[in-house]
Amino acid sequence: MSQTVTNADRTSPRTLVGIPVYNEEKYVAKVLGEVRRYASDVLVIDDGSTDCTPMKLAEQSVEVIRHAENRGYGRSMQDMIRWASFDGFDWLITMDCDEQHEPAAIPHFIEKINEDAADVISGSRYLQQMPQDDAPPSDRRAINKTITEELRDRLGLPITDAFCGFKAYRVSACEKLSLDIDGYDFPMQFWVQAVAHGLRIQEVPVRLIYNDPSRSFGGPLDNPTSRLEHYRATMCREMERCKDLLPREALCG
Repeated sequence: MSQTVTNADRTSPRTLVGIPVYNEEKYVAKVLGEVRRYASDVLVIDDGSTDCTPMKLAEQSVEVIRHAENRGYGRSMQDMIRWASFDGFDWLITMDCDEQHEPAAIPHFIEKINEDAADVISGSRYLQQMPQDDAPPSDRRAINKTITEELRDRLGLPITDAFCGFKAYRVSACEKLSLDIDGYDFPMQFWVQAVAHGLRIQEVPVRLIYNDPSRSFGGPLDNPTSRLEHYRATMCREMERCKDLLPREALCG
């Protein structure tokens, strides 16, 4: 006798929430307390914090990986993806720890995960305007807009926000990628490889929040012109690396 399988009969994907932190003593306890309302499995990558962040993390019921020194945002992303794969998670949701991503949006990502129609569910601060949105620093908005348009034009990438760190990744899909960039240009590598390997990408609207517009990128990246050039160089280098998997018109130069 045949049996109908309903959504309730299916096992929900096992999902990990991953949060990179660096010197977030001001926010970490409050953010993690809120995150744990929506997620039972939480991993924090402490990227060499030199303030009281490590002590505050020791008080939290979460898994922690600590870098002995600051290794960069991209390295934290790589570590979270590797941990999720090693520990058998189906999905990884990443978010920041500076109150610029709202933990209350996690259930929305879970809903999209359960639809099983994408490999990457990317938050966008520009997909839908919200009444509470903040105004981003002009140089950050301009660089995001420029890079997003270049990725869309070269790769046909259907996104409106190339740099939002609030995302959900299908872990098995990420295992196809060769991610090795440690810095803030990590999204350039990720997007190029995601397209090259045929990952299905969706966006969901998230609120635009800027608590600290003056936050530093570090070194020459604090200069907007240098930052844009750095992002473009990484994007073009990655396109060349993936040239056998991309259309010719995607390549630079």
